[in-house]
Amino acid sequence: MAERPLLSRFWYEFLRMWVRLVWTFFYRTRYTGQRNIPGEGPVLVVANHQSFFDPPLIGAGCRRRMNYLARKNLFDQPGLGWLIRSLDAIPVDREGGALSGLKETLRRLKRDEMVLIFPEGARTWDGEVGPLQPGFVTLAVRSRAAILPVAIEGAFHAWPRWQKAPRLGTLHVHYGVPLMPDEVARLDEKSLVEEVERRIRMYHAQLARNPAFARQPRPHCPPSLCPSTDPPVA
Repeated sequence: MAERPLLSRFWYEFLRMWVRLVWTFFYRTRYTGQRNIPGEGPVLVVANHQSFFDPPLIGAGCRRRMNYLARKNLFDQPGLGWLIRSLDAIPVDREGGALSGLKETLRRLKRDEMVLIFPEGARTWDGEVGPLQPGFVTLAVRSRAAILPVAIEGAFHAWPRWQKAPRLGTLHVHYGVPLMPDEVARLDEKSLVEEVERRIRMYHAQLARNPAFARQPRPHCPPSLCPSTDPPVA
């Protein structure tokens, strides 16, 4: 694993603990399954995507340093750009094919680091887990990384994607049983995607049954903003 400068390590740990402290107070954040996080080796963390809260929320519950991916244009934004650069985030240029970001992700995995990705490709519109895109499979196979499925619940209630600012709520994160490299190597792409998606959906359903969420109605996207689900007109 690459050793980062002392100041970089201190800054990351300070932010991690600050996020845990503040969100535990304001959002009653709860983490479960942390014993499932591999203590060493490359780990590809694969999670459902509910809101902008997800990356720091998932990273804050992990003692190992997390690597994050961020859209390249975010690095140019005042304040936010400085923050994500200070965390050594990986820039991804979606319009340019994201090749450079994928190469850097693979390099960090081969250095035995952890990388967080959201294979749904975008934040959810309804709070449910969407179909996973298979791109993460190549990263896991080529780096011999373990795949750690993670489920998050409550972030959609607190900050749905059409809402400009977050509101208070409850946040729960579960780190599931990982698929170790030998298991990843035995499965073909389709089977591996299906298994990872099955686990994330199962863990998410378990979190959603918590009374803290059962009594909260799911936010509904305004029809003028949500993507249409109507069949095309012939």
